Amino acid sequence: MSLESQEDRQIRSLIKKCKKNDKKAQKALYQHFFPYAMSICLRYSQYEEEAEEILNDAFLKVFTRIDQYNPKLYFKGWLRRILINTAIDLYRKEMHHYHHMDISEVEKAEVSESVIDHMSAETIQALISQLPPAYRLVFNLYVVEGYNHREIATLLDINEGTSKSNLAKARTKLKKMINRQERYYG
Repeated sequence: MSLESQEDRQIRSLIKKCKKNDKKAQKALYQHFFPYAMSICLRYSQYEEEAEEILNDAFLKVFTRIDQYNPKLYFKGWLRRILINTAIDLYRKEMHHYHHMDISEVEKAEVSESVIDHMSAETIQALISQLPPAYRLVFNLYVVEGYNHREIATLLDINEGTSKSNLAKARTKLKKMINRQERYYG
């Protein structure tokens, strides 16, 4: 008896067809994973248009590199890695527009835990999306994806100290935005 679900079989079938450059299968795979992929891309973007750019670039990579996919591995994990790497690629391409701050310039901000308890995930995500790109990227890689500062530094070609600084600055900015929410909604 196979433990593979009907959905797993459908995805495996779509991937086989995608390897043959079947446009209908590519469209079906894209549509199937669109909500999942978009949720990841939105985490790394400030605007929905930027998330769509990341998503579309990532799927282009998926379809051009589909032969590199190992069918013994979970496709969603392979896709996730491509999405994150595509977001990093966009960051690198636009890096000259972003600024980094030294850790000594980071201010401390405190936030009441009860405020966060009353915020929706969408509100928190909206606040994260307002972070400057360098801070948002490091924050997501560290907090959401679980990378350490050495790994982030290698991925982004920055110093470990810059990664730590960007994370600290992201946290400080988030705390200030959360505190503004608390004062506003009180």
